[in-house]
Amino acid sequence: MPQVLLYGIRFCPFCTAAKNLLSEKGVPYEEIAVDHDHALRADIITKSGQRTVPQIWIGETHVGGYSELQELEANGELDLLLNPGLN
Repeated sequence: MPQVLLYGIRFCPFCTAAKNLLSEKGVPYEEIAVDHDHALRADIITKSGQRTVPQIWIGETHVGGYSELQELEANGELDLLLNPGLN
């Protein structure tokens, strides 16, 4: 399974929803807080092209935020990203 990175802030309901979705699926993820790290947050904005949190990467694939993660789950595409051997 590729590494899952979730960049977020502490009191973000969308970050919490994304973490809950991943946890319910049994997906290990690394949460990286950007609350007080302005340089890291600027780097994530540059890297993702988005100013919102969470920003989620599965391996080298930028998923986007919670809405995109939930859409991938609804379409069955999230499992394919998490288990590349299923493709």
